[in-house]
Amino acid sequence: MNPKHIAILILISIMLVSCNNENKLEKYKMIFLVDKLPNNKPIDFKRDLVPDNKIIHRGVFSPNLKEYYYTISDKNYEQFDVLMIEKVNGKWSMPKKAFFNSKYSEHGMSFSPDGKSLYFSSTRPVEIEGVLPTWHIWKSEKINGIWNKPEFVDIPNLRDKLVSHPSVTNSGMVYFHASNLDYSDMDIYYSKQVNSKFENAEKPIIQMDFKTGKLTPYISPKEDYLLFASIGNQLDLMISFSDEKGGWINTRKLNTEINNNGQGNPYVTPDGGFLFFATGNDSESWSIKWVKTESELKK
Repeated sequence: MNPKHIAILILISIMLVSCNNENKLEKYKMIFLVDKLPNNKPIDFKRDLVPDNKIIHRGVFSPNLKEYYYTISDKNYEQFDVLMIEKVNGKWSMPKKAFFNSKYSEHGMSFSPDGKSLYFSSTRPVEIEGVLPTWHIWKSEKINGIWNKPEFVDIPNLRDKLVSHPSVTNSGMVYFHASNLDYSDMDIYYSKQVNSKFENAEKPIIQMDFKTGKLTPYISPKEDYLLFASIGNQLDLMISFSDEKGGWINTRKLNTEINNNGQGNPYVTPDGGFLFFATGNDSESWSIKWVKTESELKK
């Protein structure tokens, strides 16, 4: 082939790739209704959502990306509420309280990948013997387009523990963190639902170079990777990959652009394109940031 023709083909290919990238960027801007998208460096996501004298803790989208739920609290961490915004005529609506929000505290919400279930943590009372008054997991099902009344998720061997921040897989496995009531011995657990009941929880075997507490897990729908925060001088976001035998290997910290100020509450958008997380070293600087995940989710 004539070298001139080869050069023209290469130029056309570059132009097509560039055009596709531009189209993809515009598509994402329309999906998230934002003017700016992050690259490999995290940026704030809708910081204007945080009311004065409040702290934002976690943000997740409904699987169809039409609703965004986020947790706020007072600066003394005494009352947690979940608010939501939704897309209306190509704009985000004004915030309102989520349908499951109550006079008690709610936090750590997560949708099932099919969007038919919503799990969350709550301090609302549980009238079951042996269940201590603290954070527990609750669940609501969407039936004929309407969310039903939340029900307590009973994990038999953790009734006397603080249980919070569920994350759900395609198979219905639920990952979460649990601890003593004073937040000591915090670690990640998982429980399988069998015949509408949850089995005793177990700790996943996560290969790490150091011993640490772990919290706020996010499990990918396919169960191929696990994101969580490790407890040290600050919170650091970690990723671990399935060995396809029930264990978790190749554990590492996410890059320093992400891990620089205390991180928690990781969440990945349904298409795997963006990581959302909470970050800040004090109540004045806490925010939700998002970043492209392409390089971080590879084994």
